[in-house]
Amino acid sequence: MPAYDLITLLGPTASGKTPLAASLAYELDSEIISADSRQVYRGMDLGTGKDLVDYTVNGKEISYHLIDIAPAGSKYNVFEFQRDFLKVYEDIKSCGKLPVLCGGTGLYLESVLKGYSLLPVPENKELREKLADKTLDELTVILQGYKKLHNTTDVDTVKRAILAIEIEEYYLSRPLEEQSFPEIKSLIIGLRIDRELRREKISRRLRERLAQGMVEEVRSLLESGISAEDLIYYGLEYKYLTLYITGELSYEEMVSGLEIAIHQFAKRQMTWFRGMERRGIPIHWIEASLPMEEKTKQILEILNH
Repeated sequence: MPAYDLITLLGPTASGKTPLAASLAYELDSEIISADSRQVYRGMDLGTGKDLVDYTVNGKEISYHLIDIAPAGSKYNVFEFQRDFLKVYEDIKSCGKLPVLCGGTGLYLESVLKGYSLLPVPENKELREKLADKTLDELTVILQGYKKLHNTTDVDTVKRAILAIEIEEYYLSRPLEEQSFPEIKSLIIGLRIDRELRREKISRRLRERLAQGMVEEVRSLLESGISAEDLIYYGLEYKYLTLYITGELSYEEMVSGLEIAIHQFAKRQMTWFRGMERRGIPIHWIEASLPMEEKTKQILEILNH
């Protein structure tokens, strides 16, 4: 077994992380742990891009974890992710396998790779009321004022920004209690994709998912009793499609606004990954456009040498 405890595969949305992770897990006879902040929710499939068909390689179903583990409408967080990750990680390791961590949520990835000691954050009603009337741009400026950011990725709604500020304010006001989190030595692979190719893939994938029934998925979630406010909280697809279904956006406005928002989200992901490198996390970058066999081969060579 190589001198690593984990393989981490990261990259922006639409870079092809999942099929590559499945190819690696197939070659290593291993399992995948998802690090995606929205794929944890049941019933949120097209909008989060679960693409579960990608977990079958050469007729073999690759085991995956931390997908469909929370009810839609709830608010899963990084503290819960660390807890759930450790349980699955230890189970896979106990079988003598090398787990593959795959995802694009920078906060979740970094919480594992740097072993963040995080605590669940209690609700701060006074702070929420103070921030309630501020715009997303104003909240973003406030959030950037904190020196020790734990939660800036995926912040694309006012509610999410307020929750992120609430987290930062909580950690600022008291020292962190030491929590046991193992040091994990991970080989970290990043998928680098040309900006124009990334934009093309994002636009094409959006239209494919709309054709597959993404509007109907969000409408079904609303009809199941989940509030529009709770769906908007999840941002991106769930924000824009909810606004369309509730009549606040036309179909054309929804598609255009969502496409722009996903492109901006991909840029924020890359900004986070570059920040990880500056914070001392080494990432081996490979070209996303290479054939699957070549990408898999490159990673295995790095792993073994």
